[in-house]
Amino acid sequence: MGLSGKTALVTGSTSGIGLGIATELAREGANVVLNGFGDAAAIEKVRASLAREHNVGVVYCNADVTRPAQIAEMMSKAETEFGGVDVLVNNAGIQHVAPVEEFPVDKWDAIIAINLSASFHTVRLATPGMKRKKWGRIINIASAHALVASPFKVAYVAAKHGIAGLTKTVALELAQHGVTVNAICPGYVRTPLVEKQIPDTAKARGITEEQVVRDVLLAAQPTKRFVAIEEVAAITKFLCSDGAASITGALLPVDGGWSAQ
Repeated sequence: MGLSGKTALVTGSTSGIGLGIATELAREGANVVLNGFGDAAAIEKVRASLAREHNVGVVYCNADVTRPAQIAEMMSKAETEFGGVDVLVNNAGIQHVAPVEEFPVDKWDAIIAINLSASFHTVRLATPGMKRKKWGRIINIASAHALVASPFKVAYVAAKHGIAGLTKTVALELAQHGVTVNAICPGYVRTPLVEKQIPDTAKARGITEEQVVRDVLLAAQPTKRFVAIEEVAAITKFLCSDGAASITGALLPVDGGWSAQ
């Protein structure tokens, strides 16, 4: 149990990639702080089953990560419950697809807040404790869009490029403190976020949903398949291991060859 006695906080972990990562880290013995939105009963079921199956402490915090004060409360809860955050996974994200001249300003603001600024706030609050313990893992779930762009996603691509810069900068600051900071850059994973994009993209491009999957989403991935949630979780687990102690400031593509083109 490589993370026994440690605590992982995963934002956006009530479904999709975040839940997959939280499950993998619990399997490794970490206590887990879940965060995200959804049906309260369904979330409680997930929380209880994670705790029971892996014999770890699991708490849920419904912090809205667009609000710095709520992020601070969540970090404080982790401190109270478990003595701080050893593994921070910034995964929460939203998307909106539209041409730049039609892009709603409120959608821009929300995407920058959730996909970029929230990570700044969690990182700044987790860093003192990690430096004190001389050990920590900060893993930002970026996207292939941290490395390359696609049309009609101006806010998302800007935010994910920002995550790349945040990752590199903080990695340099913490390099001599036993704390690594990396970004995982997945290609298309068939999560609820991607499912929601399919009809939006079809509308924006004037094509069918089947064409979106074949000619837009998977066109970019030479493997011609979606990345599995389990693959992203496995890389996260590896980055938490002692074997990854010298990997820091890295942007790791998990994109079926997309960014190699």
